[in-house]
Amino acid sequence: MNTKFSAVWGSAVLGVAAALSWAPAAWADNKAAAIEEMEGYLEFVDYGGGLIFPEQIPKDEWPRMLVIDARDAGQFAKGHIPGAVHMDWRQVLARRSSIPKDKPVLIYCNTGSLSAQAGFALRVAGWDNVRILQGGLEEWKAKGGLDAATRATAPAKH
Repeated sequence: MNTKFSAVWGSAVLGVAAALSWAPAAWADNKAAAIEEMEGYLEFVDYGGGLIFPEQIPKDEWPRMLVIDARDAGQFAKGHIPGAVHMDWRQVLARRSSIPKDKPVLIYCNTGSLSAQAGFALRVAGWDNVRILQGGLEEWKAKGGLDAATRATAPAKH
């Protein structure tokens, strides 16, 4: 199994599990049901679990997606993927009514760890159109940003 994949989704699972372990008493009855939902999701999720690399997204696809920057507001203000909306990773479920199920959704953070937790939560909640940008904003920049797919398929320069 890909180590980077394991680390990102492992972080997501641990984050959700930790949240459940500290859940208020009112959630106690729902804790088993939530764990069952996660267990079912993990049993049937595809190998990539919603991960996508920057070079897999053609430039003309970016405007067709809802791109969510899951970092904090200060980081978003310093720079983000053009067209991205800010939604702190902790708030994706609370703001789920603004996340469409009928078009592609891409979530990113700096490296992919926090966005993986947000994406995992959304996917367990029923959003199968959510993808996590592998490597986050930093890898996206390093691979050419919106032009990453073009750069990846361009002939080698010798």
